[in-house]
Parts: sequence; C-alpha cells; structure tokens
Amino acid sequence: MDGPDEWQKLCDAMEHERDTHGWKYVEIRPREIEPVRESQFQPGCQYLFHVLALDAGEEELFRRFHKDSVQRKIRRAAREGLTYAEGRTEEHLNDFYRLQLMTRRRQQLPPQPVKWFRNVLACLGESAKIRIAYHKDKRPVASILTLRFRETLVYKYGCSDARFSNLGGTALLFWKSIQEACQTGAAYFDMGRSACDNQGLATFKERWGGTRRTLTYWMYPVRQARPAYEAWTVRAAKRMFFWLPDRALTAAGKLLYKHIG
Repeated sequence: MDGPDEWQKLCDAMEHERDTHGWKYVEIRPREIEPVRESQFQPGCQYLFHVLALDAGEEELFRRFHKDSVQRKIRRAAREGLTYAEGRTEEHLNDFYRLQLMTRRRQQLPPQPVKWFRNVLACLGESAKIRIAYHKDKRPVASILTLRFRETLVYKYGCSDARFSNLGGTALLFWKSIQEACQTGAAYFDMGRSACDNQGLATFKERWGGTRRTLTYWMYPVRQARPAYEAWTVRAAKRMFFWLPDRALTAAGKLLYKHIG
C-alpha cells in the first residue's frame, strides 16, 4: 500500500467481506505501516522481526558477526569437514524433511506435510532452494529452506539433528546463504519473525547483525484469548507429539497442519 487512501479501501473491503461471509476474523500483516485509524482493525499478535542489511559486503559482515557464537562456529564447520549442498531435487527434499521431522518432534509439534514443501519448490521454482550441511558418510546434520524475492533472500525454514549441533552446520548454511545473497546483488537477508518471549532466538539473529523491529498483525475483530482448558489441551497434545512414532507424527501433521500450521 502506498498511502492512507489505499489502506482505507483495503480495510473497508476486508471488513465488508468478513461481515458478509461470517468469517471469524480477518488479519492483515503489514511489514511496517499500520492500517488507518478510521478502520475497525485493532492490534492483534506481535512478534519480533529481524533483517540483515547486506550493503557492507561479505568481509565486513563477517567481521561484525559475534566472534564466539557465529565466527567460531563457521570456522568449526570448516575444521570438521562439513560439506555444503543446495538444490531442489527429491533427494534434497528427503534429507531436509528427515531433519524437519526431528526438529518438530523436539518442538513438540507435528511436522508440515512433505507435500507442502514439494509444492513450494514446484510453485516457486528457482526462487526456492534447500541448503544442506553434511557430515561424514553424507549424513545430513542441518538444513534450511530459503526463498528469493527481488532484492531480498528470505530464511524461511530451518532444521537440524541435535546430536551434531556442535559442528556448526546451521552457521555454515547461514553464511553460505549470506555470501550468495551478496554475490547476486541482494540488499537484505530476511531472518524472519520470532515470538516476543523467545529471547534466545532473537539473540541468535542479532549476533548475525540482524536489526530488530516489532511486527504487529492487525485484526478485525480482535480474537479473544484461549480459555484455560484449551491451553491445557494444547500442552497435553504437545507431550503426545513428542512420543509419537515417525509415521504417526507425520500423519498428524497431514491432518492438522491446515488448522495449526
């Protein structure tokens, strides 16, 4: 949107659609500007958002990285002989999804269906890329999925095998992505959103040089907080997801992802 007049038209149209069709709510997710105050949209969820400007170039960016948490891990990955691969093949997808399943289990969440990622790669073509760090015997230890849009490279999904987290696989993948972004003329590395109470993830992004801002989603009408009994059922479900065998966890993801993904 280029100005308040366009925002007003968008908000009016969305309010009308919601009221006409009886939708539970409408949500607008602007990066920076806010809906006009004359609308019925109100602030909803808030997140932290980090983006790394790439104008300084590779060498200067590396110098600015946190020496212990970032630079040391990139060098550790090189010493350990981790290898890097990227692509969009079924083999890349299978290695990525194996790590994604491990990660979602640690997070006590069902994984997104593999079909979701397959469709992302098919629909976005060369703009989507899977990046994988391999240890000895071509064992995948970390992987990320990135998207390219105009002058921005977007970090969208990340996963890893926790048994090899000390080898620096994720640091290697971030650094390779940033190098590629610089070499192909990108201006920004979008590091994505984080929950406001997830200070660990926010700190991780800031040690790469990511600039923090607050991301506010606007809703009409604002949804009420979940009742206490619903929060209890979510906690119980998360415990169950942790212990489910892979096949059952994958099936749960297929069933639930469109509702809770």
